Amino acid sequence: MCDRLRVSYDAAMKLKTPAGKGRRDKERSAGFCPYCEREVDFCWICRCGFRMCQDCMLENAWGLTCNNITWVCPDCGEIRTY
Repeated sequence: MCDRLRVSYDAAMKLKTPAGKGRRDKERSAGFCPYCEREVDFCWICRCGFRMCQDCMLENAWGLTCNNITWVCPDCGEIRTY
């Protein structure tokens, strides 16, 4: 294998996360909802850091989703699944 390809392969392997690290766990999804200002057990979270509790998400679904399958983050515009 060419040395240049070996370096690229090694760099790519370092970027991979260990199995299970990308999954949403209870500690990460629980927290404070900035909209209703209360501590909740579950928040919808975007990669940009936006978070909203289930009650606020249902109340504001008219502005965040058009198909009830995906929602659009109001901060970064990324399309996320429910």
